[in-house]
Amino acid sequence: MRVDAHQHYWQLARGDYDWTKEDGEILHRDYFPADLSEHLARTQIDKTIVVQAAPTMKDTEFMLELAQHNDSIAGVVGWLDLEHKDFREHYESLRKQSKLVGIRIMIQIMEDADAVLRPASLQALKFLEAENFPVDLLMRSHQLPTVLKLLQEVPDLRGVIDHIAKPVIAQGQWEPWASQLEEISSYPSITCKLSGMVTEADHHTWSTEHVTPYIHHIVKAFGTERVMFGSDWPVCLLAASYERVVELLEEALPEGITESEKTAIFGHNALRFYKLEHWIR
Repeated sequence: MRVDAHQHYWQLARGDYDWTKEDGEILHRDYFPADLSEHLARTQIDKTIVVQAAPTMKDTEFMLELAQHNDSIAGVVGWLDLEHKDFREHYESLRKQSKLVGIRIMIQIMEDADAVLRPASLQALKFLEAENFPVDLLMRSHQLPTVLKLLQEVPDLRGVIDHIAKPVIAQGQWEPWASQLEEISSYPSITCKLSGMVTEADHHTWSTEHVTPYIHHIVKAFGTERVMFGSDWPVCLLAASYERVVELLEEALPEGITESEKTAIFGHNALRFYKLEHWIR
């Protein structure tokens, strides 16, 4: 079973996605399962994890509705307001939906990343830690110190770092990103998505060689059992086709990776992380 652990769908008329205007016509249009199906077939991807694209519960409900009618969607990573007074009630309501497999914390869009360390947020995250419920963590590389502080508070959080924490590959950024990711990898319940890399490289001139060192570093730090492939489609279209993103990871994995390890990276690790082991075959 091959799985894309990170992609998106959206419908502009719903009004949740003003950020798509920033990148012009490529992203500022609707994206639905029918738009991705042929690319999944070409790359032999069987299932996907659809991740929220707006910090609203309406976006989460939209994705869950899509999941009910599209077998290619294995699960949905939604959104909840950690500081809402009814956080637990909202969580329990969404948990009734069988295809909700996680929520995402959008540290990236916070004016002050340390807002995630406020008491209400920490209380919510400690609750999710106790629930052993999957949490995606979206941040930029300069926000990694906050994530390290967060993990000191919730060391057993079942978490995954999205997009290898977005180092600025276009500028060759390495430190302190590399050391901070190594430190994060010391938390055994944290995993990392090999996703979102082409859009952190130069959109027009990137090559496999530009991205390979970052992939090797993540695989070395987390091990082949705690990394997973994600396309970040359709955002990846700013720099590469869906097929090229799949090809990139296939080309750039370290030498010596076994077929079973490759199978884990391209699907089984994601299914285990999101508690979808019944799909493993």
